[in-house]
This record gives sequence, structure tokens and C-alpha cells, in this order.
Amino acid sequence: MIPRFSQVLDFQSQALLLRAERQRLIASNIANADTPGYQAREMDFAQALRDATAAGGAAPATLQRTAATHLVATAAPAAGRHLRWAAPSQTSLDGNTVDMDRERASFADNAVKYEATLRFINGSVRTMLDAIKGQSQ
Repeated sequence: MIPRFSQVLDFQSQALLLRAERQRLIASNIANADTPGYQAREMDFAQALRDATAAGGAAPATLQRTAATHLVATAAPAAGRHLRWAAPSQTSLDGNTVDMDRERASFADNAVKYEATLRFINGSVRTMLDAIKGQSQ
């Protein structure tokens, strides 16, 4: 029972982290809607989640420092590999590819799914706690 519960929570926590990263990306696009030449980005969420859960919690590869002057590498977010340029829906004179209608819809959709994931995690934990309390009585 515990390994299954752990797997469910691991999956949901990965989804939550990726949803937060996607929300940050969408917010960045919205913030740069008036920036000339800004190229909107989007994330392949489904593929990022598949890759994150397929790793099975494996530790990320680390880089070896061969000299004291080398910078310490920090782990890149799992979503970083799944970023792509958003396809422009219309041309603009300043080269900006942010479509505010698409970004607003994506922001709202992602926020609802983020909240749903949080509720699922809370429900799973509450169910497990109820089961533990029921056994101890």
C-alpha cells in the first residue's frame, strides 16, 4: 500500500512542479507582450511529464569540475528540455509573437489544472491519514 501511495504522490508532485514551471513561462510571455522582438515560448507539458515520471526518481547526472575556476553547475528544470518557440498566430511589425488571447486561455487552464492537482494530493493524504487513524482505534 505504501509503495503505491508513494508512486501516486511522486507522479502528482512532478505534475505540480511542471505546472508551476509552465505558469511561470506563461506569465513571462504575458509580461513581455509589448517587448519588441520577444519570441513567445511554450512547453510540451505531456512530454515533460512523461519524461519526469519515466525517470522514476533517478538522480540527475552531475557534471565534473576539472579545475577550481570552473563554475558549479546547477540542475536545470525538467521542463527546460521541452520548451519550444510558440507558433505566431499573426504577424506583428515589431516581431513579437505573444498572442494575448492564447496566453490568457493557457494561464487560466493551467491554473485550474494546478488547483486540481493540489486537491488530488490533499485528498490522497487525507485518505491515508483517515486509514491510519482508523487502524489505531
